[in-house]
Amino acid sequence: MMDRIPRRLRVAFSRPDEAESPPGDEVAFVAYGEDCILFGRTVLDSDRLSDMLNANDEYALLGVTVERLDDGMPIQVDEVVVARDELYLVHASGPRGDAARRRHTLPKHVAMKVGPYEVQGFLHGLPGADPVVAIQRRKPMIPLTGARIAYVVNGEPREDQLDTVILNRERIEWIATVEPDRAALPNRRTSLETSPPEGT
Repeated sequence: MMDRIPRRLRVAFSRPDEAESPPGDEVAFVAYGEDCILFGRTVLDSDRLSDMLNANDEYALLGVTVERLDDGMPIQVDEVVVARDELYLVHASGPRGDAARRRHTLPKHVAMKVGPYEVQGFLHGLPGADPVVAIQRRKPMIPLTGARIAYVVNGEPREDQLDTVILNRERIEWIATVEPDRAALPNRRTSLETSPPEGT
């Protein structure tokens, strides 16, 4: 992703406070990529973040701080356009969407490898369905709740804990069902093969 960042950069000296929500229709937006993490703002043009991510192939971010995974040095850029296939994980501030549109689901706790990120959380599926199997038939961007993301920045381990994160199904290297309190990643894993999403 770093090679797509514009060259008009400014050095930054602190990680942005991602808990603060920007004014107006904009939401704080954090994008985890292959070699960096982007902290910025974007306009939420759908009821739910997952709907917006699935409906568009690219997203414009404003006021972006780029944190490289290799050296941890933050840099800033006014604006950048990120393609969906460059995103591994995303989270944002803002509303959860229309409650009337939510369906009753059953959660299953999973662990997965998504590029340089080791992720655990609850994957939700319809009652009677295995969400790990069903994930291959869903649209690319899928919500995960109670998420824990472990990764390394400048040789130092880091962990983010989030209520909800949107993961890119096409970037999952493997996935496995685990117990919620299990810290270690499992030995038994399922590799995902790309399948047409539901509704196509």
